[in-house]
Amino acid sequence: MKRLALLFLVCFCAAARADDLVSGLSQDQIEITSNYTGTDMVVFGAIESMDSANAARDVVVVVRGPAANMSVRRKVRIAGIWINRDEMSLSGMPSYCFVASSRPLSQIASKQTLQRYQIGLGNLQPTKVSTHRPPKAVPFIQAAVRERAHDQLYAEVPMGVEFLSYSLFRVRVPIPASVPRGQYTAEVYLFRDGAVISAQSTPLFVNQIGLERRLYNYAHTWPLSYGLSTVLLAVFLGWLSSVLFRQR
Repeated sequence: MKRLALLFLVCFCAAARADDLVSGLSQDQIEITSNYTGTDMVVFGAIESMDSANAARDVVVVVRGPAANMSVRRKVRIAGIWINRDEMSLSGMPSYCFVASSRPLSQIASKQTLQRYQIGLGNLQPTKVSTHRPPKAVPFIQAAVRERAHDQLYAEVPMGVEFLSYSLFRVRVPIPASVPRGQYTAEVYLFRDGAVISAQSTPLFVNQIGLERRLYNYAHTWPLSYGLSTVLLAVFLGWLSSVLFRQR
């Protein structure tokens, strides 16, 4: 909520600045079907500027998925056996996060500025943790980020913003098949001298369609009926296959 308030304030104040930002998406809805294996979405935009072409500017694009609750466990080896000893619950972490920038983030802005807007995988923070000592949660947050990056749900690409001209830019954002369904946000930040001078946020929807969507709704609306029907279907198919093989 704090990050969204900061983004709104930047957008409100951007009209009074010399540079302004306009951005959009190649598609605002991604449809998941049974044969979906992943796709790419393009975030594009333009910088409207009154300054000279020699002015230094940077663009950062952040695509965030719906908030998710994560449980992270730390394993320790006791008597040659690995067991779970510590557990941390992280609430409000993005289920998907892709960050692309025109330069490495450390060269664009200070660490304090990046932390304020949660730009960069190292600056992601949950809204709530199951501890009263925030420093204790740091290694668990880092482990959650590493795990999501391994699953290709988190990614950070320096030099990932491609400028087609002085003012036009685009970014290719991968949407793997394992992405969670829900509402995403594509945030575009314009930096000058380490400060955010303009920003824009655009919603993106990832939804299932067809039979997959109906099964998803059925499973979440009537979970008991869905579980019983899947068990009965498995029993029926097992009996049918045994009958067919017996006849052969």
